[in-house]
Amino acid sequence: MSNAALTETVSRVAGLSCWRGAVEPKPLVGGITNLNFVVEDRGERYFVRAGNDIPLHGVMRFNELAAAQAAAEVGLSPAVVHHEPGILVTDFVDGRTFEPADLRDPTNLERSLDLIRRCHHDVMARMRGPVLIFWVFHVVRDYMATLRQGQSRSLARLEDLQARADRLEAAVGKIDVVFGHNDLLAANFIDSGERLWLIDWDYAGFNSPLFDLANIASNNEFTEALIGDLLTGYFGKPVDTGLMRAFRAMMCASLLRETLWSMVSEIHSELEFDYVAYSEENLARFERAFEDFQTF
Repeated sequence: MSNAALTETVSRVAGLSCWRGAVEPKPLVGGITNLNFVVEDRGERYFVRAGNDIPLHGVMRFNELAAAQAAAEVGLSPAVVHHEPGILVTDFVDGRTFEPADLRDPTNLERSLDLIRRCHHDVMARMRGPVLIFWVFHVVRDYMATLRQGQSRSLARLEDLQARADRLEAAVGKIDVVFGHNDLLAANFIDSGERLWLIDWDYAGFNSPLFDLANIASNNEFTEALIGDLLTGYFGKPVDTGLMRAFRAMMCASLLRETLWSMVSEIHSELEFDYVAYSEENLARFERAFEDFQTF
C-alpha cells in the first residue's frame, strides 16, 4: 500500500464519529489482510480494522460484522463499539497474542477447544441476517480460476492440485453444519492472563466442524498426539477410521486453501508481505500432509 493511501486511512480513522476527543491512530504491524490500528481516546483503548470487501477472498464486511457482534454477545470477542463501511472498531484486548507453540501446549489446547465449541454452537445461535457459507473446496476452485485469469507463476501446478482437491472433497463426504471461524491462526487467539479471546471474523461462515479442527491443527503444526487430544476433546470420544480420514482430508484442504490464498495475494495484494515465500512454505506443508493422508 502506498504512503498516500496509508495516510488517507489514518486520517479517516482519526475522524471517526465515535471518538470523544482528538486521537492519533497507531498502525499495528503484522496484518496481511487489513490495516489495523490502536486508538486511545480519553484513557480508553480501541482496536480499529480498516478494509473494504475483498470478493477475491470471499471477505464480505457485512458478514464479518455480524459474526463479530454475535461473538461479542457470547463473550468470545471484544465488544463492537462502532462500524461503518470499511471500518470496524472494537474494545482493545490487552494481552499476549499466541504463537503456534502456545496452541501446542495441552492446557491451551483445552482452552482453545472451549472457544471453538462456543463458536460452533453459541455464536451460530446469535447470528442475524444473511450469513455466508465457507466451503473450502469451493474456495479452492474459485482461487484456481482466479490464478488462471491472472496468469499466475504457478499455472503449471494447478491441474494436479485441483485433481487432488477433488479427491480430498470426496474423502470428506457428508458433513454436519456449524458456524465456523475458519481462520484459526495462532495470532487470532489473545491471552489476557485471565481468559482467551478469539478475534478476526473475516472468513467466518457455516461449515463442517472438521474444518476448524483441521485448520487449527494444520496452521499450528500439531503432533499426532495433539491431534488425538484435539479430536477426542471435541467429540468426547476417540474417533473412528472414517472420521479420521475425513479430518486428514480437511487438514490437506486447509493447507491447500492457505497456499492458494497466498498465490492469489501474490498477484492482487497491495500490502507489503513476502507472499511468494509464504506460498512455497504452505505448499511444502500441503505436500507433506497429502502424503500422510494417503496412508489412511
